[in-house]
Amino acid sequence: MDAMPEEDTVQVLSRTTPYRGFMRIDIYKLRHQVFDRGWSDEISREVLERGHAVAVIPFDPLRDEVVLLEQFRVGAYSAPGMSPWQIECVAGMIESHQTTEDAARRETEEEAGAIVLDLEPVHAYLTSPGCTSETITMYCGRINADGVGGVFGLAHEGEYMRVFAVSSEEAFRLLDTGRIENGTTIIALHWLRHHRARLIEKWAED
Repeated sequence: MDAMPEEDTVQVLSRTTPYRGFMRIDIYKLRHQVFDRGWSDEISREVLERGHAVAVIPFDPLRDEVVLLEQFRVGAYSAPGMSPWQIECVAGMIESHQTTEDAARRETEEEAGAIVLDLEPVHAYLTSPGCTSETITMYCGRINADGVGGVFGLAHEGEYMRVFAVSSEEAFRLLDTGRIENGTTIIALHWLRHHRARLIEKWAED
């Protein structure tokens, strides 16, 4: 199937910003080409602008352990049937002066108390393209998990994170039993399961 070409397929009629705080909401009025190469009616769409993020699944290839975080999430609290206490990988926003790699290393140290020894790119993806421009650039971070654990985060930012290390098999069990409920960590653990043996072999040589 041929993809829709990107050039000249959208006409922005107006863009306004009714809310600007920690996050920003823009309202677009636009038309776009449809698949018969005609044009849609005018539509209005809200876009949440909150910047771009990195995510890291910290992995110790010698101990075959994964480091995960547990923390309260208000979005999960308000979602029917979901636990407000989410088990997640490391994630955070990319600051304006940082590369994605620098942000990945900083967030891993701030949130998990672990030093990244190497980074393996995983994927870059849109978190929810129907309503936000946010992207996540994901890495697997090689760490030494010996002694990793405790409570981390920045209290002045409302971060209180329980950090713990588990075997890879236990992390995959949490995934398979539905205990992992957020998309970023689901993606990270599926990727790790597929690439785990390769990473153990690769990083054992370093």
